[in-house]
Amino acid sequence: MTFLRIEGVSKRYDAVAALEGIDMSVAAGSRTAIVGASGSGKTTLLRIIAGFETPDAGRVTLDGQVLTDAARAVPPHLRNIGFTAQEGALFPHLSVAENIGFGLDRRLPGRDRRIRELMDMVELAPATHDRRPHELSGGQQQRVALARALARKPKLMLLDEPFSALDTGLREGVRRAVGKVLRNAGITTILVTHDQAEALSFADQVAVLRGGRLVQVGSPRALYLEPRDRETAAFLGDALILKAVLQDGFAHCRLGRVPVDAGDRRGIAEIMLRPEQVRLTPAPPGLSHAPDSSACLAEVTDIEFGGATCTIAIAILALDAALSREQGALVVSDPPLLIRSAGADLPAVGARVLVSIVGKAHVIDR
Repeated sequence: MTFLRIEGVSKRYDAVAALEGIDMSVAAGSRTAIVGASGSGKTTLLRIIAGFETPDAGRVTLDGQVLTDAARAVPPHLRNIGFTAQEGALFPHLSVAENIGFGLDRRLPGRDRRIRELMDMVELAPATHDRRPHELSGGQQQRVALARALARKPKLMLLDEPFSALDTGLREGVRRAVGKVLRNAGITTILVTHDQAEALSFADQVAVLRGGRLVQVGSPRALYLEPRDRETAAFLGDALILKAVLQDGFAHCRLGRVPVDAGDRRGIAEIMLRPEQVRLTPAPPGLSHAPDSSACLAEVTDIEFGGATCTIAIAILALDAALSREQGALVVSDPPLLIRSAGADLPAVGARVLVSIVGKAHVIDR
């Protein structure tokens, strides 16, 4: 069931088009992540939904109520939408309890009990009740901001890069905690982030913005494995993109004969592989060519150690003759390929390896 609908939303700042014709739907109780580089329009879209900005064109509807269109706009305080920004925006002179209860009427029966319930919901220890924001960690401050936003039981929660100011180790734990709270409360949530891993792990639906336009929207798995173009492929994670010749459900490329998801499509194209699809195994001594067309022989020319994930540069030692005829010098002149691999059992520089592919490569349209 569609809970939030965005139809034809556009916004300009003088000559700059921040958003152009955005159409998107968000299901009730779901979590959507809007991703994109800086300046792509992510925060502008979030502010339009919240009511802090007015679109030049288009309509936003929440649970059947029109929030904004060409004729009217519901004020932000009447939209019943929670908003948490990157910095949390806590009142420094108020305690944790006072910050959380800021939006609650002081005459509300059971107000103190509601504040304690919210603290428990976001896993804030009772000992923090009377502390000021400067006495809290970054993660605790974000939990206070979330509890304050949840206090009035919003229909929709908007999160504008709320974890980006946190240290890497802390960010993952806070993100999991926030996701758990929102899921248990059944609150529809939209997260704006430039962190692709955060988006893929947090959301049921991911929307990619680029230059104010909605490039692609779908499940995290669909966008990761089947990006529409090479920019989206690279933005959502490490990607190996190769030129290839498509024929009979296979791509003939530098890595040999690779199955693809292109059906009966034929001709020259670009294919994408994710790092976890590439397997490197030690080549038997004296091997001068790959045993079959589904693999290739390569030499490790360099290794960049990165802990859990390392970058291995490989030079292909043998090429398929038919492919060489069809693509000529293009394949031969390409530089070494960079492969992402786990840090355990790395091959040595100069070692020969067999390169094989797990699963199918994705054919990029453009």
